[in-house]
Amino acid sequence: MKFGTKAIHAGVHPDPATGAIMTPIYQTSTYVQRSPGDHKGYEYSRTHNPTRTQLQDALAALENGKHGLCFASGMAAIDCVVKLLEPGDEVVATNDLYGGSYRIFTKVFAKYGIKFNFVPMHDVEAVRAAMTERTKLVWAETPTNPLLHIIDIKAVAEVAHAGGALLVVDNTFATPYLQSPLDLGADVVMHSLTKYMAGHSDTVMGALIVQDDELQQRLAFIQNACGGTPGPQDCFLVLRGIKTLHIRMQRHCENGRAVAEYLRQHPRVDKVYWPGLETHPNHQVARQQMRDFGGMLSFVLKGDKVEDAVAVLEKFQLFTLAESLGGVESLSGHPATMTHASIPAEERRKAGLSDSLIRLSVGIEDAEDLIEDLAQALG
Repeated sequence: MKFGTKAIHAGVHPDPATGAIMTPIYQTSTYVQRSPGDHKGYEYSRTHNPTRTQLQDALAALENGKHGLCFASGMAAIDCVVKLLEPGDEVVATNDLYGGSYRIFTKVFAKYGIKFNFVPMHDVEAVRAAMTERTKLVWAETPTNPLLHIIDIKAVAEVAHAGGALLVVDNTFATPYLQSPLDLGADVVMHSLTKYMAGHSDTVMGALIVQDDELQQRLAFIQNACGGTPGPQDCFLVLRGIKTLHIRMQRHCENGRAVAEYLRQHPRVDKVYWPGLETHPNHQVARQQMRDFGGMLSFVLKGDKVEDAVAVLEKFQLFTLAESLGGVESLSGHPATMTHASIPAEERRKAGLSDSLIRLSVGIEDAEDLIEDLAQALG
């Protein structure tokens, strides 16, 4: 199947009881057994739920994987992956990453004896240099949040596997419509389904997708044992959102290009970070591993003053100032005080994240209206 067909049909099937074309919301905690251990594949909804099963199957199909696992949030999905590790193990992670990922690594798991090394992962040699005999996991985001760095998934997978480590790729920004990390050598794909996959800013959920059966069993054990699973209503919402993923993502990409080109030429703008620009670092890698360049971008004003950035954010009318991203509506944010506030200022600046940087999640409105909003806010 082509991607658009998979988005609508793969992993889902009509309800066998009624023929309902949409996956029912199985709002139940438990399931009747004919005799002890004799059931229809479902015992308790923390372990399995039919609505969640179809979502997990759909996600696996979209990512060209074999197994999907869903969680109550993206952070719960990350939590599950890190729990594969033992005290003394090491992780190499990109130094330009979502603040919540940095926080759970450094504030939660580091105290259990897991060491995290943050490197500029768009430089493959930096990854290679950070690997040790204790490295068991390599954690990549690409494009990264919020500087949109591009990481060469295939090259980093080779480095990780040569060192005996698993490669996890956070595919939240790209989605499987733009990028297929498993095909490029990743072992685990992670998503905050809250964002583009659900697409309507109405649910919070995370996911992991893998090919390997043994790895799936280890992750599924943690998923069930620790219990960070989503409810059926939220699974239904993500299933519904996925059906228009390909249509939405194409408009996000088109609008992202229009906004990036406008900002690049604006006299008040100093830098624009969007992987579709030929001047963007690792643009050529993006062209090789992505099908388009997405609707996420960030920019810095000339003078690099925080107060100037705040003034722009306060003037926006369509680019609503709010946490999160990936919905149909355009959003704006100030990473230094919002999504990345948990990263120390020194570490943020070392990674190139200016305190005045503005991040945009470009929605699917008419591009002309979005550009008019930018024009009035920038002055």
